Amino acid sequence: MALDFEELHRFVYSVLTANDGDHFTTLGLRPEYVERHRVGMSMPYSEALIGDPDTGVIHGGAITALLDTCCGFASATALDDLAMTPTIDLRIDYMRPATPGLTVYADAEVYRVTESVIFTRAIAHHGDTERAIASVVGNFFRMELELFTGMRRDFRAAQVLKNSELKAGGSGNE
Repeated sequence: MALDFEELHRFVYSVLTANDGDHFTTLGLRPEYVERHRVGMSMPYSEALIGDPDTGVIHGGAITALLDTCCGFASATALDDLAMTPTIDLRIDYMRPATPGLTVYADAEVYRVTESVIFTRAIAHHGDTERAIASVVGNFFRMELELFTGMRRDFRAAQVLKNSELKAGGSGNE
C-alpha cells in the first residue's frame, strides 16, 4: 500500500493534539507540512517552556522534544503505510539560545532508509534556516507494519466517525 500523506498529516495532528496535558500539548507542537521524507513542525513560545527565568529562554529539553518528534514523523513518511518509528538514537548540537517570544520551527528530513533503520537530520530555527538554534541527527527503528494494524484500524474508524459527525452538523470533537 502507498502511504497517504494527507492521512499521515491528520494522524500527526491527532497525535500532537489528542491528549490535553501530555507533553505534546504542553509544548504546543503543530505540524506545518508533511511530505515524502520531510516534515515541518512549530512550537510557539510559552512561559511554560522557559528554562531560564532570568532571560526567558526556552529550555533545551523542549527544543530536543520538538526535533525528536519532527524527525520521528519524518521517518514515518518513509514507510508504506501509517505506523510509528521509535527513536533509536538522537544526537543534538545547540548553536544558540532560542529568542524569547518567538516561535521555534523544525524541519526534518530522511536521508537514508535501510531494512531496519531510518536516518534523519533536522534543524530548529525561528524562520531563518541559516541561523539554526540547534541541529540533530537521529536514527529511528523501522518496525514491521503488522504491529500497527490495530492503530491504523482505530485511527481510520475515528476519522470516519469524525467525518460523519461533521456532515451531520456536529463539531466532530465529542
